[in-house]
Amino acid sequence: MQFSETTTRVLVAAVAIPVAIGIIYLGGWVLAAGLAVLAVLSAGEFYRLAETRQARPLVGAGMIAVVLFVLSAALASGEGPDGAGFGMITVVAMLVIGALAIWTRGVEGQPLLSVSVTLSGAVYTGATLSFVLFLRHLPGTDGVVHATTLVLVPIVLTWVSDTMAFFSGRAFGKHKLIPTVSPGKTVEGAIGSVVGTALFAVACGAFLNRFPSYNLPVGSAILLGILISVFAQVGDLVESVLKRDAGVKDSGTLLPGHGGALDRFDSLFFTLPLGYLFFRFLVGPFS
Repeated sequence: MQFSETTTRVLVAAVAIPVAIGIIYLGGWVLAAGLAVLAVLSAGEFYRLAETRQARPLVGAGMIAVVLFVLSAALASGEGPDGAGFGMITVVAMLVIGALAIWTRGVEGQPLLSVSVTLSGAVYTGATLSFVLFLRHLPGTDGVVHATTLVLVPIVLTWVSDTMAFFSGRAFGKHKLIPTVSPGKTVEGAIGSVVGTALFAVACGAFLNRFPSYNLPVGSAILLGILISVFAQVGDLVESVLKRDAGVKDSGTLLPGHGGALDRFDSLFFTLPLGYLFFRFLVGPFS
């Protein structure tokens, strides 16, 4: 039986969403393993995009760096990126990848481009997705339901942002946002996304306020919704410019009807770190 693209997207989402929620609920090493797989798949797509532009990333070294980001986050999930040693991992990865370029790329193999693409791909995918672990294990949460909700809030708001941008643009869009990067996006869609996400964030705040910590009063909820929408749209545009540079429509074929991992998680690479920073430092466990 041949399904339409919309039907395929819905069926994949119907299976993937409950599985994802279950993995987030379990947390710990189950969540870390799932994130490591997603990060490796995403990094692989990133490196393949780079290869279409004659870049030659050091794929093996990049994948090791990706896994190290997730592993360190799993070992120190309650301490945030500083406690997990993200800065040190980045520095060491830069030095090791630079040294490897001497023998594997040489002067004629565009070593500067190889090193830059390898490191940026690892940070763009492995480091950013690791923030799911930091959100899931924020100190001061009130049990697993509360902790799971803190992860789901930025994820759901990101989805709301994408959905509102699509429907607002379709209904009211007249002025192109950045046509050279993404011809389908409009100013009206971007504004509708910000407004819709901010309003939905108030509902998320009402649910979170049932818990004794990490509360979201109306003002904080609106601010979070606005920031998530802006960051989500920037993340989407970043991946669009990478694909346009590579001359491809989708980054991969991982999920039928959804494209590759980069296509599916492009906005989350930006909103997950934002969500962590917002809850950890702007809201805090004792708000």
